[in-house]
Amino acid sequence: MPGSFPDPHRRPEPTGQVTAPTEGRRRAKRSVLAGAAVAALMVPLLSAGPHAAAEQPRQARTSQQGTLQGEFAEAAQRYRVPERVLLGVSYLQSRWDAHKGAPSVSGGYGPMHLTDARTALAASRSQGHGGTEDARGDTARPARVAAHGAATSSGKLPARLRTLERAAELTGLPREELRTSPAANVRGGAALLAAAQKRLGQPLSADPADWYDAVATYPEGGSGRPSATAFADDVFDVLRRGERRVTDSGDSMALKAGPAVRTPGAEKARGGARGSAKARGAECPRSVDCEWLPAPYEEFTNDQGEEDYGNHDTSRRPSSQKIDYIVVHDTEATYETTLKLVQDREYVSWNYTLRASDGHVAQHVRNKDTAWHAGNWYVNSKSVGLEHEGFLTDPDAWYTEAMYRSSARLVKYLSRTYGIPLDRQHVIGHDNVPGTTPSSIKGMHTDPGPYWDWQHYFTLLGRPFTPEAGKGGELVTIRPDYDRHKPVFTGCDTSGKPCPAHGSGAVRLHSAPDASSPLVKDAGLRPDGSASTTGVNDTGARASTGQRYAVAERKGAWTAIWYLGDKAWFHNPRKEPTAVPARGAMVEPRRGKEEIPVYGRAYPEKEAYPQGVPVQQLVPLPYKVAAGQRYAAGLKTRGEYLYAADFDPGAEKFTVVRGKQTYYQIQLGHRIAFVRAEDVRVVNSR
Repeated sequence: MPGSFPDPHRRPEPTGQVTAPTEGRRRAKRSVLAGAAVAALMVPLLSAGPHAAAEQPRQARTSQQGTLQGEFAEAAQRYRVPERVLLGVSYLQSRWDAHKGAPSVSGGYGPMHLTDARTALAASRSQGHGGTEDARGDTARPARVAAHGAATSSGKLPARLRTLERAAELTGLPREELRTSPAANVRGGAALLAAAQKRLGQPLSADPADWYDAVATYPEGGSGRPSATAFADDVFDVLRRGERRVTDSGDSMALKAGPAVRTPGAEKARGGARGSAKARGAECPRSVDCEWLPAPYEEFTNDQGEEDYGNHDTSRRPSSQKIDYIVVHDTEATYETTLKLVQDREYVSWNYTLRASDGHVAQHVRNKDTAWHAGNWYVNSKSVGLEHEGFLTDPDAWYTEAMYRSSARLVKYLSRTYGIPLDRQHVIGHDNVPGTTPSSIKGMHTDPGPYWDWQHYFTLLGRPFTPEAGKGGELVTIRPDYDRHKPVFTGCDTSGKPCPAHGSGAVRLHSAPDASSPLVKDAGLRPDGSASTTGVNDTGARASTGQRYAVAERKGAWTAIWYLGDKAWFHNPRKEPTAVPARGAMVEPRRGKEEIPVYGRAYPEKEAYPQGVPVQQLVPLPYKVAAGQRYAAGLKTRGEYLYAADFDPGAEKFTVVRGKQTYYQIQLGHRIAFVRAEDVRVVNSR
């Protein structure tokens, strides 16, 4: 989650008891009604067709008998649902994967994502994202840190979290079979769609266009109004474009492109939903279902009798400060719990929350204002934070395609609106945000973690990571095959044992070109000089998909990059590369400088601060960039500091301090950092 959930969060226990964070320094325990669901769906996006770059196929089955494609055809015939509609709905939920019977983050099972959240909760292994950071990250003010508190159950789960129960009633199939058998799961999904069509008074037509409203009810289990219009739009977009891929079980699946015209009634429903969202004032593209659910900006008296306010600061971005970053978080809590937390004035905040089951978006803080989410005040003041329903340490709890796509649409909208480049120097994870000072490094959050699929995400953004230079180039972009690349991580539960094998976009870094060599060291995380570990929350020896690094050396199937002031080696064989050649700017220490300092924030020089604004000390991080080393360069920026320490109900009391000192952002390690422009020379890679 953002800095908003600094301590590790756990999913609710099967009994419904959940642990909800509260602000530690107040020791106030507030009860929040927690939906007992585990949320997260892979959000829909309009771009990226069936042959999108770098979506590398798995080994496909050769036999057509008993294939998953055949199960879709049989279920469609049995329940009189157009096969193309059934395939389209499944693609938006799971991309036709079965995930070996493991549930999604919102408790959905199988290709049709039939939800049984209570069963999923019973098997949960989530331990949070291992951080105790100050969400606000402003050393000029007391830390705003949240801790665990008590919570109560909301009782019966909402319909969207128990669609498997309804599917069992309609098909007569046992719930266990619906969870574990792909064939049964597909039948259950077909039955839900047919039942929704009948409830809406529509015929069981062979024309996909007649099924739009039924599809728009699917994330809610076929009940209620057809409100998931963005989800339905994505399904029909898939029907028009077609899709083809090999599933995680080796089935070769195909959905041919074809006409898919919506009915007039569906268009009316779609327009009405979008219009009401816009009327509520949410800053979203029309291609997502969005609502305005504001975080409170209020004064209060804390437990020490001091006047305080929460849970964000007012400003006038982008006129007051340019928005340079989009920060991707996961919630480490259910969607329902997350919404209750962001509406707590004594808690912290973020700009948007995305629901897993259908990609629905709720906005909480205006983009002109500054939310408290990333644990670094400089980054907070220049970023928008997106919370995705999900759990970092539960690799089997997969994200739905619906959430990935909805998130990508939102990011494209923010990119267009604020001029934010679509690359990994500007679209970063919470785990890429640097600590502000040496003492804050250990507490920084590690979400969305090694199981977030950055390659698929950027493919949906229309910016897949592809080779940009010839072999032997001086820069590389990390890009393992997510599905095949399964490094061993530990600590996904309290036992410390290896996590379940799972696809990952993270590459492990060694101190020598040998898999048995120790992992590289991180002086910030481990000042004692010990090596990094394979812990799922240990970012000390990890490079992530889309990140760029300067090449230090090559030896056989191994490549070394400059990383945290040293050489870091990763396995990069020619036949199954984990990185591709890149092109761009790099920085190196200016001639005559043996080493230069690096910083976690780009603050102005002392002389720039006006009277009444406390000077922020520019404290170097415990890393050095030595002569002969190079690092991939990101944006160049003047030093800035947002001073907003007072409650500001409209008087605009904040001050933006701008200095003459300029900085370059660099890819120092797993996290970004900043170096002074006067200390470096910029070179372009060959």
